[in-house]
Amino acid sequence: MTGRTRAVRGDATAEALRAAQAALAAEHAAVYGYGTLGGRLEGGRRRDATAAGDAHRARRDALARTVRDLGGTPVAARAAYALPFAVRDPATALRLAAVLEDRVAGVYSDLVRASWGPLRQDAAVALREAAVRAARWRGTGVAFPGLAEKAAPPDNTAEAGATGVTH
Repeated sequence: MTGRTRAVRGDATAEALRAAQAALAAEHAAVYGYGTLGGRLEGGRRRDATAAGDAHRARRDALARTVRDLGGTPVAARAAYALPFAVRDPATALRLAAVLEDRVAGVYSDLVRASWGPLRQDAAVALREAAVRAARWRGTGVAFPGLAEKAAPPDNTAEAGATGVTH
């Protein structure tokens, strides 16, 4: 392996590590968010929220292993996260669940771009799962899950860029 090949591989690994860390941070936030919204839901929606929270915990744990495998130290969860809006009733709980899934889809989109092999496949599956959950919570899907700049209608392009979802 030449020095250039090692440098390119090292850059690719560093990019994959950064994307995996961002996905891990988003999973920490999603676990927190589902913990806050579950109390506002009942019946089947509460079961859906519990299942989604469990799925995010499993992804979080797998990503922590991935980060270590890539040579990094997994980013720790924060003690608390600022929610994008107050969750006061079932409607706002459903809206928060969709926002959480959209944010997770966005970071998995970045991880798909930055990774290869099994990690890329896992990230694509996680992106799909988040997009499906977001569509279920919202009641409708988006054209390009995980790509906020592609999801906005053409007449809202400037607004979407200024107020896009942050990760």
